[in-house]
This record gives sequence, C-alpha cells and structure tokens, in this order.
Amino acid sequence: MAENKYTAKDFKSGQEVRWCPGCGDFSVLAAVQKAFSELNHEKEDYAVISGIGCSSRFPYYMNNYGFHGIHGRAAVLASGVKVANPKLSVWQITGDGDALAIGGNHFIHEVRRNVDVNVLLFNNQIYGLTKGQYSPTSKFGQVTKTSPYGTIETPFNPGQLTIGAGGKFFARTIDVNVKESVEIFKFADGHKGTSIIEILQNCVIFNNGAHSKITDKEERENNQLWVEHGKPMIFGKEKNKGIVLDGYKLKVVTIGENGITEKDLLVHDMTEEDPTIHNALVNMKLPDFPVVFGVIRAIPDKSYDQMIVEQIESVQANSPVKCMDDLFNSGSTWVVE
Repeated sequence: MAENKYTAKDFKSGQEVRWCPGCGDFSVLAAVQKAFSELNHEKEDYAVISGIGCSSRFPYYMNNYGFHGIHGRAAVLASGVKVANPKLSVWQITGDGDALAIGGNHFIHEVRRNVDVNVLLFNNQIYGLTKGQYSPTSKFGQVTKTSPYGTIETPFNPGQLTIGAGGKFFARTIDVNVKESVEIFKFADGHKGTSIIEILQNCVIFNNGAHSKITDKEERENNQLWVEHGKPMIFGKEKNKGIVLDGYKLKVVTIGENGITEKDLLVHDMTEEDPTIHNALVNMKLPDFPVVFGVIRAIPDKSYDQMIVEQIESVQANSPVKCMDDLFNSGSTWVVE
C-alpha cells in the first residue's frame, strides 16, 4: 500500500480541459486529484467511470485508469468494474441528468445493492452539454429551452431518492468548497458500499447562479449547515443558530432566546439506521432552513461486491469439484469403446 507517495499533479492527465471558463467542474476536478493523492491506494488501483454530460469528460483529465461510457449507464459500468476487481477504488462521475433521468433505474438499483462505488453526482439543475434543457433537479417553474413558460415538474431531491432506495451513505458538498470536498471524498472512499455524494455545481452558461443564495459571501454562513458526527447542529455568522427536534419536525432556533442553549440542539448521528432525521436533513431548504452539507448518512453494512466474493469462496470450498478431472468424472458418465 502506498502512503502519501503522490501529489495532486500526479493525477493530472495533461489533456486540455474543455469546460467553459468559470465552470464549477474545475474545482471538483482539483478536489478529486488532491483526495486521490492523500488516499492509500496505488495509482493503478483507481478507476474513474463516467456516463455522458459535461462532468462525464472527467476520465480524460485524470491520469489513471478510466472509462467514458454512454448516457445513463455509468452505474452499470462502475458496478461491473468493482465486482470484477473488488480491490479497485472505483469512482463514478455523473450528472443530475445522466444519473436521475436516463440512468435513474440503474441509479436506484446501484444504491439498493450497495455496490462499493463512490458516486460523484454533479447537480447544476440543468442539461449543460445539450445546451440548457431542464433536468430532473431543475426548480419548479424554471424557464429553460424546453420549458419556456416554466417547468411544471416537481424536482428530484438526490438525498431523498438515495435514502428512499435504501442508501447507506449520502453526503453533500458544493463546488467552491474544495477543502471540505476533499475530506468528504476521502471519507467516502473508506466507506464500504455505495457512497452518493451530491455536489452542488454551477453552470455559468445555462444556469448561472443556481446556487448563488447558498454561496453568497454575505449570507453563506446563515444559509449553510455543515454537519459533523457527534456534534450539535450549529450555524450562522455568529454561530448562534441551531436545529432542534420539535415534535416530529426540525426547527431553527437561536441560542440565548427562550432559554435555548447549545445542549438543546440536535446532535448529528450519521450512523443512525432509522432514516427519519437524515431524510429531514436532506430536505431542508431555503428560505426556512439552511442547506445541509457534509456526511449526512453513513451506515456500515456489507457491500454487494464483498458478498459476491464471499459467495464464490463458499461455493468453491463446499464443491466436490476441485479440478477438471473432478468435473469430467462427475454426474452421469459413460465409457465409449
């Protein structure tokens, strides 16, 4: 095993990066390259698999093994790679359209099976590569090239979809927060099972400012809640806002008002198997709540690929067939004279 033998530069392919200037994908690429350099894997043990979309050009810009697949099929390819070679650290690069529209069925079954794949789900709430059609995560009423009078569809929430499919791991980050993204990616790599990481990402051409209220310098501390396992849910410029459980619902409170102290705040438990609180956290949105970031759900469990290996080993150990001679002489046999 390697230990800090690489730098981020070692994972840069030297290919011209063909994203629009200012695209949020640049920050995510830098975060992945830095995370890879800090993880204890050999370079040849990384595999980056993508579907179709702006983000899916990712494998070309990484200096390690990779595969650029077809639209909506990244989950299939990534699952196959991991099952065929379980020692690999497999990273699936996909967008909100690639994963949740044409690839939606594959996405939910990848999550359900708990294949040990790290899924980076770029969410810019638009189809960027095909020039601005609304996507499964576009906001209700959003005007796009395919919804000139505003979309009348309720958008998917990737976190809610993941948990609903039985997901064991869900995290959320944002393109401009490279440092936090690196730590989330490293944590996801250590989780055995499907790790879904939603990345709120800005498309400067077709949906510029989609997450501006979250990233605004003046208000981001009030609009972002970064959760940490075992710590109270505190946010705000003055670090005086928090989340409490009021009956069956979450509620924003101010420390110091109405006798509220830090001890009253909800403490984050990412390992709680009951998804009720995790589901409530992923559904928090502006303006009533801050948007939640960090590792929201991380439940230890056996992965699909691990169980496949165990099943094969068990069958082999209990099989009377140990070699070709055993096979040829098993079952109904006869002699031809």
